[in-house]
Amino acid sequence: MRWTSALAIYILFWSLSVFLVLPFGVRTTREAGGDLVPGQAESAPHEFHAGRIAWRVTIVATILFVLFLLNYTYGWVTPQSVDLFGRKSMITR
Repeated sequence: MRWTSALAIYILFWSLSVFLVLPFGVRTTREAGGDLVPGQAESAPHEFHAGRIAWRVTIVATILFVLFLLNYTYGWVTPQSVDLFGRKSMITR
């Protein structure tokens, strides 16, 4: 695999990981014991730490990418192993 392809796949894993990480560790203003500002949504986070979120996303994306790269190298899961409809003749290597 070329390094440019690996970088593009890592970026895809990183952008997917954002949606996996964002819901965790969020406290609303009401949960933090603060007062809502007029016009503020009740579900809005009390404090947003972009650096902390980016660090968590990078860790998750790196783990997922390493698993992907190991599978690419060693071939643990192949299209033939997940053939659910018995169409092995349509899959070419």
